[in-house]
Amino acid sequence: MLSTAGRVYRETRKKQDQLFNVYVMRPVASLVVAAVAQTRLTPNQVTLINLGVFVVAAAMLIAWPSWQGGLAAVVVLECSYCLDCVDGMLARFKGLASKAGHLFDFFTDEIKAILLVGALAVRAWRSGGLGYDLREWGAGDARFLLGGIAGVATIASAVSLTSFVRRPEISGRATTAEAHYETAEPRATSSGLSRLAGLVTTFLRFANHYPSHVWLWAIAGRLEAYLWIWITLNAVYLARGWLGLTLRFGRG
Repeated sequence: MLSTAGRVYRETRKKQDQLFNVYVMRPVASLVVAAVAQTRLTPNQVTLINLGVFVVAAAMLIAWPSWQGGLAAVVVLECSYCLDCVDGMLARFKGLASKAGHLFDFFTDEIKAILLVGALAVRAWRSGGLGYDLREWGAGDARFLLGGIAGVATIASAVSLTSFVRRPEISGRATTAEAHYETAEPRATSSGLSRLAGLVTTFLRFANHYPSHVWLWAIAGRLEAYLWIWITLNAVYLARGWLGLTLRFGRG
């Protein structure tokens, strides 16, 4: 099975991927793909299972607002994210990748993002913690819930913006089925400025990619601090996106 997993990893890597995926999650997901590749399990079924596991993680965040509960919930959350990698890798490995499957996967990712920000806000409201003003707020402080409502609106708007700007009518680029089979290639030599810009972009993508580091916040017992950071990053992304749309569509 290890040889099959190695083949899965090499043949299903993506051109642009998170470092956490490259070195941690995709090697683990390759083992799962190797184990289920000969079964009748479909990529779309894996996507549904992944969503179900994530719902369990979100429920654990709310129902178990202790340090141990947060850590356990994040372990389940990372299992869900592993399955999120598995569905696409399984589709590419078995030649089943499609635009419909890709859209279904992105749709469930949107649901998970909204669930997570809501669960973190309710958890913070139940347990208390660090507020957006960097002061400790007590359990039952309504500002956590108000921040959660703002966060849900921000995250939902951000994912809607992403869906909008990715449409071929807006981007001018239609995503073909073949694009889902593109794998990683060696990078060409670039200038120092380009490398610096790439490092900044990589860091921002990492900061906004919760599976890469939410476990660190769980270990530190500061999941509520991550909540504010995540909302802020998406608010910045939303503002930047709307600036571009305003300049594009607001001209006479």
